[in-house]
Amino acid sequence: MKSPLNNLSNLQQRIIAAIVGVAIILSAILYSDWTFLLLFCAISILTQLEFYKLLGLDGNQPLTYYGTLCGVFINLLTFLIEKEVIDFQNYFLISPMVTMIFFIKLYKKKDLKPFQNIAFTFLGIIYVAIPFSLLSVLAMRGGVYNYEIVLGSLFLLWATDVGAYFAGTYFGKRKLFERVSPKKSWEGAVGGAFFAAIVAFILGIYFRSYEEWAWYCIGAVIVVAGTLGDLVESLFKRSIAIKDSGSTIPGHGGFLDRFDGLLLSAPFIVTFVKIFS
Repeated sequence: MKSPLNNLSNLQQRIIAAIVGVAIILSAILYSDWTFLLLFCAISILTQLEFYKLLGLDGNQPLTYYGTLCGVFINLLTFLIEKEVIDFQNYFLISPMVTMIFFIKLYKKKDLKPFQNIAFTFLGIIYVAIPFSLLSVLAMRGGVYNYEIVLGSLFLLWATDVGAYFAGTYFGKRKLFERVSPKKSWEGAVGGAFFAAIVAFILGIYFRSYEEWAWYCIGAVIVVAGTLGDLVESLFKRSIAIKDSGSTIPGHGGFLDRFDGLLLSAPFIVTFVKIFS
């Protein structure tokens, strides 16, 4: 049975999906730290499963469910440590858990390339689960939940995406990285940066957890790392000859398509906040 959204244009689907998605994300982030955890843990699970599924399309056999379980464990552990519910030493639990990947593969007799698939299993954890777990590091300051930095980063990411989409659609001529993504243009990148600068200015006024200059820096990080993250995901999709990572989100593709910029921005944002801000 076809969804009514299939009769709408791609732009209309994008707008409707964006409104619903933003409402869910905002509600979860603003309500409490536990709904924040539930939201991003769920998104992390869906994104990691999607990543492993795509690897399977290319004939690979990563440990889909165990790799995702490791991702959930890292997300929960990071949240509880940053919330100061448990001690920092509990991070050492990650080592034996991920080491089990090698032992499990030892008993997979039908796997002809076990070490390649071990590597892909670890890649799913590093590429997807760890960046989402870093959001808990951003949200917790001295064990106290503060949504401003995560919400602000999402606003900047969305502004970059929207600015790039419209500027690229109406003014895009010069290819940004044609080998990987023929549709992306320098005009789109500039439009994304312009929108991000406007949002950074607004965040500097209303989100007082960080000074205005810090929001501009975070915005610059997201524009650069987010754009490159999008290109990295395009490179991945091109390597397995697919257009979208999925069709879960109408007009946007899959979860990997929607959060690719965040995955490679998060490590840089955390580093900036912890060292410079």
